[in-house]
Amino acid sequence: MLARAAASLDLLCGGRINLAIGAGAYWDAVESVGGRRLTPRQGVEALDEAIDVIRGIWDAAEPSALHAGGEFYKVDGAERGPAPAHDIPIWLGAYKPRMLDLVGRKADGWLPSLLPFMEPDGVQRGNAIIDDAARAAGRDPREITRLLNIFPGKTPEALTQMALEDGVSTFILMSDAPEILERFAAEVIPAVREQVARERKQTGGMPAVADGALTPPIPGEDRP
Repeated sequence: MLARAAASLDLLCGGRINLAIGAGAYWDAVESVGGRRLTPRQGVEALDEAIDVIRGIWDAAEPSALHAGGEFYKVDGAERGPAPAHDIPIWLGAYKPRMLDLVGRKADGWLPSLLPFMEPDGVQRGNAIIDDAARAAGRDPREITRLLNIFPGKTPEALTQMALEDGVSTFILMSDAPEILERFAAEVIPAVREQVARERKQTGGMPAVADGALTPPIPGEDRP
């Protein structure tokens, strides 16, 4: 149902949906709507299965019925579709090694909820686990977007450092105040883009990840 809902929204909005999911954690809330309370290990295993089911539903071009999942989310002969308007990226919220390994193996992006909740070396440690898992699965680690939720007040210099050193290419501002959003868009984003572009030009460096909200546009490429 989640896969079909996401695909329907993607069609309605012209391909603007990204799907960010996790392994549960809020088990009282999960149980209150009829869900199962799982152990942390079971939650990761269930999410692993869920990703296969979701992507299988989206693969509407495949003529055969979907057989996917396993112990937690088994589907046997499900009808596929609808196909989303674009390839919806699946972002996972992850902190611990088993979840980070899943990001490297199957996800399109890593979104570790809030920076203040992470250990001092959390981004670097997480990146290392994700990169190793991606290579072991035959994937290019650069295909996995690194995202980060941030509170207002982060300086352009701090964001530039995370972009250059940690490969974070998308920063999501945790605010809905119009004046804060406007200032971030008018002042912070341009400053970070300028600093990142300048540093990469001086060092000849390439983006650490494939794409992102603050990655400078490639010349000749039409990118919002």
